[in-house]
Amino acid sequence: MDDELDPVLDAVGPRLRELRRDRGITLARLSESTGISVSTLSRLESGRRRPTLELLLPLARVHGVALDELVGSATADPRVRLRPFTRDGVEYLPLSRTPGGIQAFRITIPPPSGHVETEQRSHEGHDWVYVLEGRLRLLLGPHDMVLKQGEVAEFDTRIPHGFYNPGPGPASYLGLFGPQGERAHVRVRPSGDGRAADREPQGR
Repeated sequence: MDDELDPVLDAVGPRLRELRRDRGITLARLSESTGISVSTLSRLESGRRRPTLELLLPLARVHGVALDELVGSATADPRVRLRPFTRDGVEYLPLSRTPGGIQAFRITIPPPSGHVETEQRSHEGHDWVYVLEGRLRLLLGPHDMVLKQGEVAEFDTRIPHGFYNPGPGPASYLGLFGPQGERAHVRVRPSGDGRAADREPQGR
């Protein structure tokens, strides 16, 4: 049994190192997030420490991967299993699993039920929005605009804002949210009537 298990366990260290480097996380930062010492993490990645369930569970959580992805073989199913969730009638499909940094979601808002929402909220961060299907109503401070399929919006989320579906069908959009205010490359600014938008290049 050990002869069969050893190759699988030997592959865990390089996989952990690859995940950490892909995410740009230092050993010190990973140690803070998992409670595992830097020396133990280093020995795990180099294969000098045998991986245990007690060590792998917090690492899988921080890296945002299933446990079997850490101990799976090279021929494991490469597909990412995306699981949507619903909040206040809106469906969110996570498209990124890296903790911290920019988070990506496909968000679908059902057709309006009759009541017109106008609530706006603000929080730290930066939003980038691309409309995939239907029409998306964006309230941004004093501006009230409707984005159509293919249109993009980017804004500081400290400005009060709200997303709504003006109908008639469902509205679906790609949302990139940076909790530390990371920016994408395209900005949409409302025109004078608040309904159209012109795009201009925007650097980081």
